[in-house]
Amino acid sequence: MCGRFPCTLRADDIPRACHRYDCPVRTVDMERYRPSYNIPPGHYLPVVRREDGSDGDGIVLHCMLWGLIPSFTKKTEKPNHYRMFNAQSETIFEKASFRRLIPKNRCHVAVNGFYEWKKDGPKKQPYYIHFKDGRPLVFAALYDSWKNSEGNMVYTFTILTTSSSSALKWLHDRMPVILGDKASTDTWLNGSPSSKLDNVLKPYEDPDLEWYPVTPAVGKTSFDGPECIEIQFKAEKNKPISKFFTEKQTKKERQSTSEDKNSEQESASEEKNSTAESLKNDPPESLKREPNTEDNVARSSFNEKGAQDSKSTVVHPEYGKAKSAIKRDYEEFKADSEAPTDEFVQRCSTPARKKGNLKRASDGQSTLLSYYNKN
Repeated sequence: MCGRFPCTLRADDIPRACHRYDCPVRTVDMERYRPSYNIPPGHYLPVVRREDGSDGDGIVLHCMLWGLIPSFTKKTEKPNHYRMFNAQSETIFEKASFRRLIPKNRCHVAVNGFYEWKKDGPKKQPYYIHFKDGRPLVFAALYDSWKNSEGNMVYTFTILTTSSSSALKWLHDRMPVILGDKASTDTWLNGSPSSKLDNVLKPYEDPDLEWYPVTPAVGKTSFDGPECIEIQFKAEKNKPISKFFTEKQTKKERQSTSEDKNSEQESASEEKNSTAESLKNDPPESLKREPNTEDNVARSSFNEKGAQDSKSTVVHPEYGKAKSAIKRDYEEFKADSEAPTDEFVQRCSTPARKKGNLKRASDGQSTLLSYYNKN
């Protein structure tokens, strides 16, 4: 529970987040602080603690390692920060590792929010929990100091947890102890009697928390950046919100393009129908010529049974008029030819002259025979 969270706060904003506005602040090892969107145990993080031996308002902004190492740990022992990165608030008065820290080693941890994983069979979906107004969350914590084999003093801390609030039980059965106002931060930090600590070591039930699914990639400690806290509308597909809006916009563009194409097709169809109707009512000049011209003769092919072939040319209405005129002229010509006149008979009986309009010798022109006779 509460094994990962983002902390991108500025160093001078952390005391104010813990409701320490005008009190003197001393800093220790703050050069080790590295803001991150995905902080796991074993990393340095600023905590707010009281000044040693001070009963006043003086505080220290101290950068410590997340994951408690009790001071009685052997120097030769290899520290494991994942062993005690959380402590159950219900048992801190019973376990030696925590009980001795309650009087003077209480502290605050300020972060942007925290991640929690929802189990769904073999899959785990992470969620990001934070305040609706964006203010930092302040957790109750305990810290300790340990001297390693090299003689260096190492400061570590653990975050306290409690049972989950009624609004977050669906997600997990535990949640960090959230100090939501100045009264609760003062109670935890100022060394109040242990009997009053029960008032702050409880689930946070105020309705100003909100949550949403984020990418499962936050499970990797190497994954860092603003993408860690982006909303995942379809978490199972691991798509960040930037891609969701891009796909949504692309879908709208495709739909708009399809509508434009349909509109163009409808316009072309309407124009075609309008042109056909116009030709029917008012034929072009080329169709108003004499009916015996070649461009007005429509040809149609017929099959053996007399039916029109599927590839036949469409006959224009004007062709019917032209055909009637040709038939009428032919009938008149046939009637005239049935009773030939004398002139027609005489003209037909006269032999035709040869092509080239050649002249006879009797026409008065010299011939080759007359040439030889002269000589």
